[in-house]
Amino acid sequence: MWSQNYNPTGSAIVSTLLAAVPVFILLGGLGFFHIPAHIAAVAGMISALVIAMFVFDMPSAMAGTAALFGGTFGLVGIVWIIVNLMFLYRMTVKSGLFEVLQDSIAGITNDKRLQLLLIAFCFGAFFEGAAGGGTPVAVCGAILIGLGFSPLAASGLSLIANTAPVAFGGLGTPIIVLHSVTQPDNPEYLLTLSAMVGRQLPFFSVLVPFWLIVVFVGWKRTKDIWPAILVAGGSFAICQFLISNYHGPWLVDMLAAMVSMVMTALFLKVWHPAEVWTSADGSGSGISWEESERTRAAHKHSKAEVIAAWTPWVILTLVLFLWGLPQIKKLLNVAGITYFEHAWNGLNNLVQRVAPVVKDVKAESAVLKFGWLSATGTGILLAAIASGIVMKFNVGQMIKIYGENLASLKYSIITIVAMLALGYTTRYSGMDATMGLAFANTGWLYPFFGTLIGWVGVALTGTDAGSNALFGSQQQITANQLGLSPTLMAAANSSGGVMGKMIDAQSIVVAGVATGFVDDPVAAEKIDARNYRRTIRALEVIMTTGKKFSEQRGQSDSPYQLITIGLIRPRAELYARVDERIEAMFANGFLDEVKKLLESGYSPTLPTLSAIGYRECIEVLEGQIKVEEAKQLIGRATRVFVRRQANWFKESDPNIHWYPVNEGVVNEIESNIRKLVDF
Repeated sequence: MWSQNYNPTGSAIVSTLLAAVPVFILLGGLGFFHIPAHIAAVAGMISALVIAMFVFDMPSAMAGTAALFGGTFGLVGIVWIIVNLMFLYRMTVKSGLFEVLQDSIAGITNDKRLQLLLIAFCFGAFFEGAAGGGTPVAVCGAILIGLGFSPLAASGLSLIANTAPVAFGGLGTPIIVLHSVTQPDNPEYLLTLSAMVGRQLPFFSVLVPFWLIVVFVGWKRTKDIWPAILVAGGSFAICQFLISNYHGPWLVDMLAAMVSMVMTALFLKVWHPAEVWTSADGSGSGISWEESERTRAAHKHSKAEVIAAWTPWVILTLVLFLWGLPQIKKLLNVAGITYFEHAWNGLNNLVQRVAPVVKDVKAESAVLKFGWLSATGTGILLAAIASGIVMKFNVGQMIKIYGENLASLKYSIITIVAMLALGYTTRYSGMDATMGLAFANTGWLYPFFGTLIGWVGVALTGTDAGSNALFGSQQQITANQLGLSPTLMAAANSSGGVMGKMIDAQSIVVAGVATGFVDDPVAAEKIDARNYRRTIRALEVIMTTGKKFSEQRGQSDSPYQLITIGLIRPRAELYARVDERIEAMFANGFLDEVKKLLESGYSPTLPTLSAIGYRECIEVLEGQIKVEEAKQLIGRATRVFVRRQANWFKESDPNIHWYPVNEGVVNEIESNIRKLVDF
């Protein structure tokens, strides 16, 4: 028997900092050093084992068993779901039915606002529930580009939409992980957590689609379609609440998204906006609904093809609905044949939680419960096989696709296993309790900090499940210390984390891959994973030219020897030109132009209105600054931009020959050209 020690160094601060080292290594490796997720997860797991053994004095065999327990749960509880789910997805793509599915949604309306609502929010939520892991961002981003949205808009808007459904993504994986690190011995607690999260998120589910459209076209044009947005968000929120509270976490997103899509599509049969917005860049003006209907091009797929495209996902939904019923689980779980419980020797009931974490000493059980037939992953596999047969794949083809699927997911599998091993090690060693006791010092502010922890966890790990694995147990311990509901705070970790999904590096990179970098690993490797602006800029180049970004520089189709010459003017002259230009802009009505844009309904938060000059004019119009102050601010920002651009041009291509503009520059250039070409 081994008792946990929550202050092994004698200093609460030092003990807390050491307990947090594995978290710092994992999150720091992902967020700041851009280490691949699987390597960062393994490094975090190793550091957790080292600190558990050498700081918290946990016996080495016991620490190793805890990590093995967590890794095994990751394999049978999480990986088994994801691998089989992606197997089904790959078959639909290879069969061509996934493209039919996309077209069937995009063909409902011509209005880009409503297309964005149906695809990024509804269809994105469906795929978050079905697969998670960046799949909805990749899928929706690609569809939106096909509908005319720029890579910038497609990526950014898909990221915003992929928030409200995240806590129930991947068939409830985040909630399953949260249950595994809080009360794994109580099967009913999974439904308790599901219900609590399902009471928190519906409010966001109503707000997010409004936010999505506002970002795209501004408040004024959002108001024109508010009934459709309310139907989409409201129907999703109601289903999210009902399914999470009365069935479980597995089908929340998929069923809610299906209902939302159907309800929105039916609503659009009886309601339409006065003006249809056909511009995919959020600008321009709308056309009448009658004119839109005359020009609307429906998809070319037959009704039978559309039904066939939806069939695999209907099969999956029906199977998982049955697999989630307690009566079915009881029928499928036959002890010793299809259901097993494995007590981990050397760990089960040998670790004691002690005061002040618990009132009475409590032995921690370590029992892996696994029903291989009733497992969610098995249900998905059976649904995938049935769907494969319907899609006319033979056995050999399905085996080949499954093998390709495993190969593509190898690093994801390592990441999941390592992160669960890390989470279980911190839990059984008491490191989670040490951090929980430290956070208890925040007192009445903890509900804010606890939710923020979930947000930071998702923003840096890229997954709500990862954040729950790291902080779920700690949230409950802190809540107990402060007299708060442990279920509320554990659920808040998952609910708070969903907003971090849109800014995590993994999702941004996935968006980049989906919208242009999939065949250009050279360029993708050179771009900082957190530098989403540069990623999206590069995607714009790809979409405009049709060439890989890595092929843009240093290559020419010309049969001649080319000499590139760059002329650079003195800084003082450039700065004087900047000042002259600013005065001319204001003299020619720049302020009135910005005022008209705002009066037309453009949101001040749009990226185009955040550019130099526009943001300062908006501040003038809002009465925050005077015109002369605005001119000074614009001049200062423009001069910084001039310096930055000059430096970039100098460093971007070493083959450019740069010359300062002066009286003798022409003769100097001519002389050097003659030398270069050996005249």
